[in-house]
Amino acid sequence: MVLVRELAQRVLQHGDTLMTIAQQLEQKGIEKGIQLGRQEGKLEVAHSLLKMGMLRESAQEATGLSEDDLAQIHH
Repeated sequence: MVLVRELAQRVLQHGDTLMTIAQQLEQKGIEKGIQLGRQEGKLEVAHSLLKMGMLRESAQEATGLSEDDLAQIHH
């Protein structure tokens, strides 16, 4: 019983730290999601440009995608 009270007290003392860590992890997850969304958007734009007949090099320059990224696109 003493152990449980001691653990509960420590959790209360370090609750702010634990929450800060959780918030940081959540923020990193949000940033990663935004980054993935932007990448998907660029791939969609490049796909449209290629379907319209734009050269791969021009689509790459317009979107900032790498050649490996463009290789994912099948038009």
